[in-house]
Amino acid sequence: MARYNYPPPNFQCRYQDNCPHLQGLSTTWVWGEYELAGSRYQGHLRIIDSYDEELERSDKRIRSLEKENAELKAKFQALHQRQFKANRKKDTQKGEKPSGNINSSGKKKRGAPVGHPGWFRKKPEHVDQTVHVSAPEICPHCQSEKLTPIQELKEHFQEDIVLKPRTVVTRYLHKQAYCAHCSRPVIKAADNELLNAHIGPVAKSTAIYLRYRMALPYRKVQELFKDLFDLEFVPASALGFDKKAALKGEGIYEDLREKIKASPVVHADETSWRNDGMGHYAWYAGNADLAFFHIDRHRSSEVATSILGTDFGGVLVTDRYAAYNSTNPAERQTCLAHIIRRAKDIAQELSLLKKNCRDEQAESFCAGIARLFSRACKVGQKVSSGVIPFKHTPAIEKVFLKNLKSFCANELSFSSAETLRSKLIGKEINQLFTFLRHPGVPPTNNQAEQSIRSIVIFRKIVFGTRSEMGLRTHSILPSLILTARRQGKLPREFLQTLLTSDTPAAQAALFNNSS
Repeated sequence: MARYNYPPPNFQCRYQDNCPHLQGLSTTWVWGEYELAGSRYQGHLRIIDSYDEELERSDKRIRSLEKENAELKAKFQALHQRQFKANRKKDTQKGEKPSGNINSSGKKKRGAPVGHPGWFRKKPEHVDQTVHVSAPEICPHCQSEKLTPIQELKEHFQEDIVLKPRTVVTRYLHKQAYCAHCSRPVIKAADNELLNAHIGPVAKSTAIYLRYRMALPYRKVQELFKDLFDLEFVPASALGFDKKAALKGEGIYEDLREKIKASPVVHADETSWRNDGMGHYAWYAGNADLAFFHIDRHRSSEVATSILGTDFGGVLVTDRYAAYNSTNPAERQTCLAHIIRRAKDIAQELSLLKKNCRDEQAESFCAGIARLFSRACKVGQKVSSGVIPFKHTPAIEKVFLKNLKSFCANELSFSSAETLRSKLIGKEINQLFTFLRHPGVPPTNNQAEQSIRSIVIFRKIVFGTRSEMGLRTHSILPSLILTARRQGKLPREFLQTLLTSDTPAAQAALFNNSS
């Protein structure tokens, strides 16, 4: 029987609904299922493609999270190592020449290095009393009684203090005059007399000095006066001494603020403070001659402008905190020590990462930045001491800028290093080497760090303040005491003058040139 390539016209298979080759299935149904399977297959392919894309996105996200997790672990470990350093001595690195005396075991001896001049107490300029001591009859070392007197005298000076465990009570008898305007009799204060006060200015100024210079709590001030001077008062009285001095020093404090605004160079910094359980900030602004503290609830640009003004005309030395931008300083010096420390912290974080997560380019960048700014700090010291003439600083600045741009030329994959790189090469680039353009400006903000350290120590002892008056007192008195020290005045004597004199007299006693 002949086979046809195509069925003849009007052909209809009698097995269309029950085909023996399809196990009795309908050919129409099978063909429909075949066409439907094609569309299903394409749909499945699209689903598989979407799953593949989602898996690829998830894989990228997992790799990103793993990298971020490794970086956070490295940061945490680096922070933990900085806070809890191992209690072991540093070994001398290979190739490093040990300093000082070296014993037979190769370790450094205790004591001063070879050639270091010793310190000896100066001979007293005056002698209050002379005591003649007879020669011993028994040797104090071997207890021998065979001693021969010697004509030569051995001189020995001993300095000690004199404690007078009693108070000095002064009786003031005032002549009175009747005031017709006030309709009452009035009196005037004698020298070193505080009217209506039972404790004198020397004791009050000493208590304030012990509180704000020596960082003693009120109760220890009370105990010290009781033990050494036999002068009794309650801790609340010591608090009253502070309030009285702060009220009398407010005018000088505000004048000090204006002097800070007019200074050619000002260092600024801030630290945390607590008042009545609420977080506050202790701000500092000053230089080699002045010191100004201000405790405020906020750490915003408004506080910075209240201290330095909105158009500060001098050079402002700070860290990289953006709140000081509102003061619009004529020039600004960014603390290079902060940048060096930040670069070393990032390098430490990188060293704690696994090898497959490390960024060698970021490690090289951090090491180069730390070396560059360390060298800049050494140059700043030589410029301030006169070893390098100031006329050579423009050429030195060009070399530093060239090296900085070469270090910051390429983007970095490590986020912390890239943030540091972008800031150094951005707006901050003009604030890095200001000390090479203005004499007397240091490359670091160490002056402010050391100045605010007293507040940090005081905070650990007193745990903050409890009232707005306490905030004001702890702003005014530390400012006046530290300014007195920088003016070459004795803070205790200035506080006594502050309590017993008017504001112009106290201001003249504080500043070397009060005009």
